[in-house]
Amino acid sequence: MGIDAARNLAHTAKSVPQMQGISSRWLLRILPWVDVPGGTYRVNRRLSFAVGDGRVKFDTAGRRIHVVPQTLREIGPLRELTDDAALVALAGAFEQDEVEPGTVLAHATEKADRLVLVVRGKVDRVAPGEYTEAVSHGLLAQGSHFGENCLTGKSTWEFTYRAVTACTVLVLPRRVLKQIRAGSTELTAHLDGYSTRPRPAMTRRGEADIAIASGHSGEARLPDAFVDYEAGPREYPLSVAQTVLRINTRVGDLYNGPQDQTEQQLRLTIEALRERQEHELVNHPEFGLLNNADPQQRISTRHGPPTPDDLDELISMRRQTKFLLAHRRTIAAFARECTRAGICPPGTEFNGHHVVAWRGVPFLPCNKIPISSGLSSSIIALRTGEDNGGIIGLYQRGIADEYEPGLSVRFMGIDDRAVLSYLVSNYYSVAPLLPSALGVLENVEVGHYNKPPELS
Repeated sequence: MGIDAARNLAHTAKSVPQMQGISSRWLLRILPWVDVPGGTYRVNRRLSFAVGDGRVKFDTAGRRIHVVPQTLREIGPLRELTDDAALVALAGAFEQDEVEPGTVLAHATEKADRLVLVVRGKVDRVAPGEYTEAVSHGLLAQGSHFGENCLTGKSTWEFTYRAVTACTVLVLPRRVLKQIRAGSTELTAHLDGYSTRPRPAMTRRGEADIAIASGHSGEARLPDAFVDYEAGPREYPLSVAQTVLRINTRVGDLYNGPQDQTEQQLRLTIEALRERQEHELVNHPEFGLLNNADPQQRISTRHGPPTPDDLDELISMRRQTKFLLAHRRTIAAFARECTRAGICPPGTEFNGHHVVAWRGVPFLPCNKIPISSGLSSSIIALRTGEDNGGIIGLYQRGIADEYEPGLSVRFMGIDDRAVLSYLVSNYYSVAPLLPSALGVLENVEVGHYNKPPELS
């Protein structure tokens, strides 16, 4: 801090220094914070089995889009394939195609003769309903795939796949697959044995099943059971955000009234660190909420903007959804869709603030959720608390020179230019205890507006 700036704060009636970058930081408020004395939090869960429900990734740097070969293991029949050369051959054999909205990519009950990867756009899965001709079974978005039946020899499509938007897809024809299989004995043996390979007993959530008998009478023999745990549970080490605050000693000596200059400098520095903390909790590639949602807890909007139907589906995917987080522009887009549907979006009182709510769930603003250049964003649904198997914030209390829980201010000394230095450190992380605690509504378009009435 310079002398001239400090002098301006030492005379006349004045406010404390203001800062435009301070936001509401609702995420930091709603998370229950758990003390982590060892600096690392381990999440123990029942044993789960991966079933290949992840997403394939793509290299879009050049004009032609390429599949990242190793990510083909996210497709069920290729999950445990160890032949990297076969994966490279499969990735290089995909053919790129551009399709228009409304294009039918595959018809139900017809021969499944290709594997399709969705690079961009949305594809709807449709099948005949019990009382209607067509029922949607959910959308496929970027990284999703269909047609894996052609890998295992099953010959019919389960659904009719229709492009909702303009789509870019990669297609692997079955005839090309046969050529690659002919050149790889390991791939052939792996796919031939996929259908006969024993599957572990699991629940609908993918956890190891617990054998239980019910409805029997007499002295029936009861099954033996035990609860199996993950052998390598995930651990969440605390992350850190740090900066060095430097103040000239003359500032504190000469211009320290009526406001403590060091205290004001420290206050604004901590505000900036808290803003960075919330940004990392949302966007960090290792533990951020947007990047760590389970694939089964990610859904896409039906038509682009966030509609009441989209929010209903997002909330219904978990028990006790406590909060919805979204950018303010996303909340405004949802309000416009409610107006378009003739619905007045209800509000609720939450911690002394009037906020938008849907189905009784508070809709809290969070400006750390990004909006892409294409004006699309995401909505995060949370269940919080250790007792609920929800999401918790992590920090450590009692660190050296603690100023606030999880935050320390350590005096580093005075240099030969009479400048004081303070090391300000903030330690934090976030952990979902169960995959269902966190859900994300993706591809939320925020640039749709109602057309104004035409002038007569």
